[in-house]
Amino acid sequence: MAKSHQRGTVRLEHHSWVGYMNLKVLDPNTGESKWKKQRVGVLGPKSRMTKHQAQDSLDVIIAQKTGGTTQPRADERIATLGWFTRNRFFPLREGSTWKEETARTRKSAIELDILAKFGDVAMEQIDKFMLQTHLNDLARILSAGRVMHARFYMKAIFEEAIDQDFVRKNPARKLILPTQLRPVDKTTLTWDQLRLVLASVPLRDRILLTLDMTETFRPSELFALRWSGFDMDNGTLTVNQTAFRGKLRDWGKTKKSLRTVHVPEGLVNDLSRWKQECLDASPDAYIFPNSRRRNGAKKNGFIRTDNYRARVLKKLAAELGLRKLNFQVLRRTTATLAQTKGNVKDVQGILGHAKPDITASVYMQQIDDGVKQTLDAIYSELTARPKLKAVS
Repeated sequence: MAKSHQRGTVRLEHHSWVGYMNLKVLDPNTGESKWKKQRVGVLGPKSRMTKHQAQDSLDVIIAQKTGGTTQPRADERIATLGWFTRNRFFPLREGSTWKEETARTRKSAIELDILAKFGDVAMEQIDKFMLQTHLNDLARILSAGRVMHARFYMKAIFEEAIDQDFVRKNPARKLILPTQLRPVDKTTLTWDQLRLVLASVPLRDRILLTLDMTETFRPSELFALRWSGFDMDNGTLTVNQTAFRGKLRDWGKTKKSLRTVHVPEGLVNDLSRWKQECLDASPDAYIFPNSRRRNGAKKNGFIRTDNYRARVLKKLAAELGLRKLNFQVLRRTTATLAQTKGNVKDVQGILGHAKPDITASVYMQQIDDGVKQTLDAIYSELTARPKLKAVS
């Protein structure tokens, strides 16, 4: 039988044993959490149960409410939102739907945006009002994406708690997304700005950035490219691995991350030239290595994304007067400008997305000139002389 480390209290009331346990609740007036003794219920009549038996019965109930475990918890064995999320929700997501880098990002956001406020509060004491007011507060300081993710995970955590019999209903089920959300940054560049970037960097960086602008590689894919994946005769590049946070992986962000892509003829020639000039063109060498010196020896490992962003892209943006320049901006820019060069499925293939709706809704931004041309085309069709069929 699982026992909680909290013993609770047994009292004799009207000839029956009644159990009590301590819960941490949120004071709606002060916003502070405090301990409160809660009545668990009648355990049994005194005529049929000794006090020790009543205490054992209470132990079972408390164990069920706190997760049915004998392991010590930092929150003093109360079934708080923090305990459930860290011990029951995170492990399920990490083992099934979240990859390593996704888990790190999502867990950090949930800790900051949800558990920092409600982590020590008993799940049964959290209601819709508490969650909605907190969501409204988040909307004043966080981006729209963070707020939407917070609402999604509030719902998901409580839904999982229902499945595991920790709570009876989901207080987050009908949360409303605040109307006044901070706009999401959707910076894109123009063709001239992209050309200016390429004209301002040396050969290696020009080829690297041209590859990123045309093939829209994610940095984890771009920096893991090796010469063995470059087929000059057929004009292709193959992504066999990805590099993330100093580690190589045999998988990518999506199923289409590891792929073979077509390389335009001019870019094939540039890569061939770079292969002749680079220090190491052996099959296992990285096409764009990190050539920093360590202890007098060359380090030809892969480039770290954060280093390249700080050393090259951020400085370029300042020098060229660009509002923002990073790999996300370059991918979004290519997706947006490519609207006039191909259809959504074509752009999806270039970006390596698993689904076209991500390409269309997240990456492809509206082009004002394109909207004008479309409106003019619609008007032209509407005002054209109708072609009447001859009446027989």
